[in-house]
Amino acid sequence: MDGEVPNIKKWIVFYPVYINSKKTIAEGRRLSTSKACENPTCAEIGDCCSHLKLPFAIEIDKAYPRDFMQRGRVRVLLKKEDGTLYNPAISSRKELMRHVAELVPRHPGRVKKQEPASTSNTGSSKSGKGGKKKR
Repeated sequence: MDGEVPNIKKWIVFYPVYINSKKTIAEGRRLSTSKACENPTCAEIGDCCSHLKLPFAIEIDKAYPRDFMQRGRVRVLLKKEDGTLYNPAISSRKELMRHVAELVPRHPGRVKKQEPASTSNTGSSKSGKGGKKKR
C-alpha cells in the first residue's frame, strides 16, 4: 500500500469541473461548452476511465480550489512505467477530457435518471391549464 501512494501522486489530476458545461472558463472549465457535459461526478468519470481501460483512483476528500464546495477528484494514469500508453487513443490530458466528456452523457446511471424526468416534463406541459386570463 505504501508503494502505491507515491505513484498516485504522479498521476494526472482530473476534476469534474474541467468538463462541466455549466461552469465558465474562469470557474475552471477546460473544454468548449459544445464538447463538455452537464454536471459530471467523480463516480461517472471513474467509470469512464475503467471503460477506457485506464487505471484511476477517486479521491473524495479533495476539492477544486476555485470551487471548494464541490468535493472529489480523479487521478488517472495514462502511461506505463516504460512510457507506453495504456490506451493508444488517449495520449494527453485534453484527449482524456474529450473522451470522458463524450462518455459521461451515455453513462448508465445518467441515462436512467434523465428518462423519467423527460416523460414527466412532457406530461405536465400537456395537462397544465396555462393560458391567457379573461378580464
